[in-house]
Amino acid sequence: MSMIHLTINGKPVDAACEPRTHLADFLRETNDLTGTHIGCEHGVCGACTILVDGVPTRSCITFAAACEGAEVTTVEGLDEDEIARELRAAFSKEHGLQCGYCTPGMLVSARDVVLRMDAPSEHDIRVIMSGNLCRCTGYVGIVRAIQGVIADRRARGIAAIPDGGRSRLGPAGSGNASAARAAAGSAKPSAAPVAKAASQQPRAAARKDDNWKPQTTFEQSFTVAHPADVVWDFFGRVDEVAACLPGASLNGAPEDGHVEGQIKVKVGPISAEFHGAADITRDEATRTGTIDGTGKDKRSNSATRGQIRYAVKEADAPGQTRVDLSIGFTLSGVLAQFSRSGLVQDVANRLIGVFVQNLEARLTHQADGGSADSAPVAAEFNAGSLMSSVIIGQFKQLFARLFRRK
Repeated sequence: MSMIHLTINGKPVDAACEPRTHLADFLRETNDLTGTHIGCEHGVCGACTILVDGVPTRSCITFAAACEGAEVTTVEGLDEDEIARELRAAFSKEHGLQCGYCTPGMLVSARDVVLRMDAPSEHDIRVIMSGNLCRCTGYVGIVRAIQGVIADRRARGIAAIPDGGRSRLGPAGSGNASAARAAAGSAKPSAAPVAKAASQQPRAAARKDDNWKPQTTFEQSFTVAHPADVVWDFFGRVDEVAACLPGASLNGAPEDGHVEGQIKVKVGPISAEFHGAADITRDEATRTGTIDGTGKDKRSNSATRGQIRYAVKEADAPGQTRVDLSIGFTLSGVLAQFSRSGLVQDVANRLIGVFVQNLEARLTHQADGGSADSAPVAAEFNAGSLMSSVIIGQFKQLFARLFRRK
């Protein structure tokens, strides 16, 4: 047994529990908070969803001991919450519940949607709520209830708060409760933060974390027929670098190494547009740089986080430059299926190849006296044909290995 110290629904709790005890069991058996329902016990159905440090969390797959020092809010702690009260009324009006077993977790997740999303479509709501399963209603009433609450709040001038007022996200029990409260402007985890005016909204952050480790990493190098000084200076002009990347565009000029923008990508029938931000650092002495970025595609509810490290060096041939890349990234959501295979690296290699071609063309254009404004702009990146060539290439490699064995 070990002692853990939590704040549950605004009250400090000190209790002993086994290290293997799940948070859902701890809440129900030790604290009699039976509004947290346990369904699949695999983190799939969403019935056990609660707030940990302001973040919706599956309590059936979260160890209570991992939440040391965290602030936990169950459905009971949302009795006086403004958004939860409006959602309860809307669920009743729209017949968004029958047996009610899924409802506590559904309300917690729906509250997060109302808090964060400005004007989501029915499709957006269905995607974002897809982690909460209901075997009774068919979801129609649930979606209507959420849409109704959002429309009513926006009509009253209550704007959505990006990321729910949280300036930093993390796993359950990551100690972000105080930061979340400060960002939300509320001392209680159950109270909805007051929305800021649009002009006062903080800029997006790349959320750099030295402890973050990517799911996928690979190395790549390329050579361009231009001097190292020219290439290094070019990499410092972020807007021109973005113009060489197919489908990429910036929202404005970089400020203090921070830039916001988006990139459009097509993979077969899937079209994604990742909106995000990046923090850029450069070391003039070593000619190395780092790009830490995050992005999210609202349509597929996919998110990505990545880091690119690059080094600009003189190549063996005079007047040429070698650029070494180290790329690491994590992809979640619908598009995460592509990161679980070797295809993503092959597609990334081809994307880098297109980038290098555009880089060469742009440097040559400027070397010939052309302006940056008149340089060619990269088109939207369509990975459909690339995926086909990748698959064909892998089949060729497979048959080559088979014939060698014979």
